[in-house]
Amino acid sequence: MPEVGYCLFDTPIGRCAIAWGERGIRALQLPERTEARTRSRLQLRFSLCEMAPPGTVTTAITAIVALLSGERRDLSAIALDMAGIPAFERRVYEITRTIPAGSTVTYGEIARRMGEKGAARAVGQALGRNPFALLVPCHRVLAAGSKLGGFSAEGGRDAKRRLLALEGARPGGPDLFDQCS
Repeated sequence: MPEVGYCLFDTPIGRCAIAWGERGIRALQLPERTEARTRSRLQLRFSLCEMAPPGTVTTAITAIVALLSGERRDLSAIALDMAGIPAFERRVYEITRTIPAGSTVTYGEIARRMGEKGAARAVGQALGRNPFALLVPCHRVLAAGSKLGGFSAEGGRDAKRRLLALEGARPGGPDLFDQCS
């Protein structure tokens, strides 16, 4: 993946944007109200050129579109460039990437899994800064009591609810991590 750039691509939920670098995907931006806003939101974080994606990014885009079309897809093998992301947030993102489509966990459960039992709020803040929407599936993380909680993407909780429904997730269903412990 020697090229560094970004592109926009069509999905069933609108035009997304993806940025990549030499070490992997640098960001995935969910659709904003307009294509220009989607593009500018990504450009706020990166000074990259818009270009055709290399093969590995095209493969990632194909998997993302399939997921957003309702197919069960595991996006956890897609390489992410986490350079510059603090260690705590990396740990949160790594654990969040293990949540399969159709499953949910709570912020507190991720904190417990990290060995940081009282850090649910910090987990939520880290996920609120998640630059890898869908690749780090923060929409699968719920508030205490399996309440929907917040979502920083355009559309907020409604967008989170739609993504969960698309994947067949049932907020309030069984705790994934308790099944694995």
